[in-house]
Amino acid sequence: MQSDGERSSRDDEVVVLTGAAPSSTQRLLALVVVPGVLLLLFAVTRPFATTQWPRVPAFVPIETSALFVIDLITAVILFSQCSILRSRALLMIANGYLFAALILIPYLLAFPGLFTPDGALMGGLQSTAWLYILKHCGLAASMTGFALLSHRAPRAAERDGRFPPIFLSIAATAVLVAALGTLCIAGHGLLPIVATDGRRFSANWILYAGVPISVLYGLAVSLLWPQRTTILGLWLWLVASVHLAGVPIAFFGPSSRFSIGWYTVVIINLVANSLVLVVLLVEVSNLYSRLLEAVRAQRAERQARLFTGDAVAAMIAHEVKQPLAAMIMRARTSARTLSAPAPDLAKARDSLDRIAADGLRAAEVIDSIRANFKQGQRPSTVVDINKLIADTVSLMQADLRKRRIRVRTRLETLGLAAPGNPTQLQQVLVNLITNAAEATSVAGAAPPLELRAHAREDGKVLVSVADFGAGVSEQHLERIFDPLYTTKPSGMGMGLSICRSIIEAHGGRIWASPNNPNGAVFQFTLPAATRP
Repeated sequence: MQSDGERSSRDDEVVVLTGAAPSSTQRLLALVVVPGVLLLLFAVTRPFATTQWPRVPAFVPIETSALFVIDLITAVILFSQCSILRSRALLMIANGYLFAALILIPYLLAFPGLFTPDGALMGGLQSTAWLYILKHCGLAASMTGFALLSHRAPRAAERDGRFPPIFLSIAATAVLVAALGTLCIAGHGLLPIVATDGRRFSANWILYAGVPISVLYGLAVSLLWPQRTTILGLWLWLVASVHLAGVPIAFFGPSSRFSIGWYTVVIINLVANSLVLVVLLVEVSNLYSRLLEAVRAQRAERQARLFTGDAVAAMIAHEVKQPLAAMIMRARTSARTLSAPAPDLAKARDSLDRIAADGLRAAEVIDSIRANFKQGQRPSTVVDINKLIADTVSLMQADLRKRRIRVRTRLETLGLAAPGNPTQLQQVLVNLITNAAEATSVAGAAPPLELRAHAREDGKVLVSVADFGAGVSEQHLERIFDPLYTTKPSGMGMGLSICRSIIEAHGGRIWASPNNPNGAVFQFTLPAATRP
């Protein structure tokens, strides 16, 4: 069995470049489209590779500056990924791109004819050529190192304290570039001759440049091929392949600067190095988008939990308030009865029995609220709707008498039965009758409340509670059953929401409509059952 740490590590790698799999579009671009375009370009330019074109003075500084910026930004992004993942493979390739960027500085300063008409700003004839060779050899070597380190299975070893400091590796790369730049510039007279003048290269160009570059890029291509299952591995493989494919144009035949072959290779190298940067930027943007979606989902989940907690608290307070109020009232009645000069023990005993009954009802209400949030089938029985209505009216008689509210019932004598939980269905009736009584009291209306129940032809039992109070405006009818939504100044907004939850859990439907001439009618249906 895999540990939670292993699963978490593997899940983390899915959203990073070293672990995420490339999409089908990326595979198509990297394995078919880009190689096809390059192959077509090579086929067109290869016959004219040695043809000289006019020298464009601004081309070299523009191309080199662009390549410097591209490689440097790529290195920065890779270092940032490395600081999070603490991956030695990422550290290797990040330093490779940093090396390729920094070495362009002495390369540009030593380029012949760029700053002075007859020579270079510093160095000699061989400096730029050897810096070019070292640049490609260093980048190819870092790709090879990335492929070798990526084969290592245990990632946990890279997350301990032995991971090399990133800033130390950056400093080492900068020192290496400074040393090689000094060697190529100050010691240009000691370097093997690979350039005969500012344009043409010697016959040794193939031996000193073509062979090591092709060998290192070929090794990188072969080792990166198994890494094509990841985004970064796939595109690094393509970059190495592009540089390897440029060897036939750049190093075979009479090689020279400012030829069609030279311009082609320089532009292709620029495009190749841009590929990884573009992929990095796109994937970082996608990662940010996924992170934003995750944050929004987490925030929505937190709000839902808070909303659910508020709803549960309001539901409990709303439903338990009525039996508790009845218990308090009857307890006070019993106390007054027992403290009278001639205590009425029978009346006190009756009040105490009612207090016990209200306590049991409060417990049943709490159990029914818990059942609303439980998964699975709720326990139910066949409920006699007529008896349920009569018991509910009797239960609320004291409160209705206090409000001076009369209730008129119109019930069918036979067949009014439905499967369900009697406590929950009684909750619905208590809520609806209480709301109707409050609306009637506020409006000061004399007509009584009407409770009706009858069987419909579609096999449903219809129960309605009508009042002649203030009514419900049309703008509130659509939201009146939403949780925590109320039109009453002291309401909690949970009563009708609880009613809807209970009725829908019983396979029915509840709705409200205006009464004629005034007031409101709340109706609900339940599946009919055979009367017990």
